[in-house]
Amino acid sequence: MSSTGRRRRSMSWASPSSSSSSSSYPEPRPSHQLLQWKFSQVLGELPPESGGHRNGLAALQVQEDEISAIEFDGGGEYLAAGDNAGRVIIFRRTDGDDAGLHAWPRAELERADFAGAPPPRYGYATEFQSHQPEFDVLNSLEISEKIKKIRWCARPNNRSLCMLATNDRTVKLWKVTEEHKAPKKGRREPPRWSTAALPLKEPFAERLATKRRGSSADFAERIEKVGDVGDGYSAKCRRVFDRAHEFNINSISNNCDGETFVSADDLRINLWHLEVTSQCFNIVDLKPKDMEDLVEVITTAEFHPSSCSLLAYGSSRGLLRLVDLRRSALCDKSVRTFQDRGSRPQPHTFFTEIISCITDLKFTDEGRYLLTRDYMNLKLWDLRVETSPVATYKVQESLRPKLAELYTEDYIFDRFSCCASKDGSSFATGSYSNTFKVFSRTAAQTTDTTLEASANPYRVQSHALTKIPSLLSSFSLGVGRKGQDGPRSDSKEEIPCNMASRITHLTWHPMDNFIVCAANSSLYMYHTT
Repeated sequence: MSSTGRRRRSMSWASPSSSSSSSSYPEPRPSHQLLQWKFSQVLGELPPESGGHRNGLAALQVQEDEISAIEFDGGGEYLAAGDNAGRVIIFRRTDGDDAGLHAWPRAELERADFAGAPPPRYGYATEFQSHQPEFDVLNSLEISEKIKKIRWCARPNNRSLCMLATNDRTVKLWKVTEEHKAPKKGRREPPRWSTAALPLKEPFAERLATKRRGSSADFAERIEKVGDVGDGYSAKCRRVFDRAHEFNINSISNNCDGETFVSADDLRINLWHLEVTSQCFNIVDLKPKDMEDLVEVITTAEFHPSSCSLLAYGSSRGLLRLVDLRRSALCDKSVRTFQDRGSRPQPHTFFTEIISCITDLKFTDEGRYLLTRDYMNLKLWDLRVETSPVATYKVQESLRPKLAELYTEDYIFDRFSCCASKDGSSFATGSYSNTFKVFSRTAAQTTDTTLEASANPYRVQSHALTKIPSLLSSFSLGVGRKGQDGPRSDSKEEIPCNMASRITHLTWHPMDNFIVCAANSSLYMYHTT
């Protein structure tokens, strides 16, 4: 059993702001035009046609294959996805492979160069079983194998790939190695994640298919050869970091020093060394002596991209804290506490704290800003301004009148992630009705572009409105704290979006304007023109 210790060294704190003594607010960047997005590729199993019926076994299979985490590596060459069944699937960029380029006729490559470079394209590489279901005998608790987070580690000098994957209690370090093997003879069946099994509707591929003389079957055969990189990989678990969390892990984050990482649960944040599994250092502890005095929990944590001593974490009360690991061994007191104290605060209601819960945070613009997501909004914070965000982007404001119904069906507890472009000029986050929104950082507006996870991202929404019955009128729901009664609602109006389909996981390519979002068991990819 691993022991949890505390670090004993303490150093003076250095401000994360620039060395200039001026505290003036930075000049806003020039306005950016809203990006125009095009469908690029889809990987995975397509959802059934609307109106189709699934039996219980098929529905269970789809639920197990549902994607629960996605992450690009540092260079964007590889994309990893985790699912509810504890599997990790790795995709490799194939549009730059020599083998893939030779598969296209020279005349078509010349036309492609004249028309512009094609967007990034990914093919199935390999997959492995990362976690298995477990049972905690002492607490009589079943631990799911669902992958909660995936984080790529610094790539070694060899051709190996290293990543961290975690479920609710255990973090594992995996090493994936590409092995050169002789190609197998004969035609093998494409894997579940092969692009050959999916109807690709990518503009670049369609343009080449139209210009090339030949059947569509020949074109599909060439696509399979380009993306067929599934053979020749081996995955090995190198480290297991376990028995250090009493509550479910909600996030992991690698340090820029390439040697340490943190794992966070509801009340504690632990610091690990990648080479040591027998002990970790508890750097944040919010557990009170009496659990009745608990007022907030940790929801997410993230290391600064360039300063190895700075760590930010969000809480269920909507507070964003920045701590410095050099200041003390136990970072219970933050050096920065960000809280939105707007000039026109919303009236405090039963749902205020729930919808203010920070579900995800990302450092942007080389660590100068913090991007946070709560249930309603996307907020951009300057590290030098604690009282209010630089900008607030409305994501789901139309749902505010329906909070009681959302609370009844537990939709109000959905956790949406966020991501940002490399230069920090654009942000993206998911929403309901199988849509996600892209915002451009401008000084004058916070206009969004709403896209649907489909082959036609700009098509008019035609989903039927989901009607949620009002159950709160028949009984009251307890808060579970200090004996208060839950809210009541007699509203029977329909919620203005499809709550059954939602985009909770998405990521931005580290080099290009390229977004990947997870919709059930499929990955949809989009690029800018």
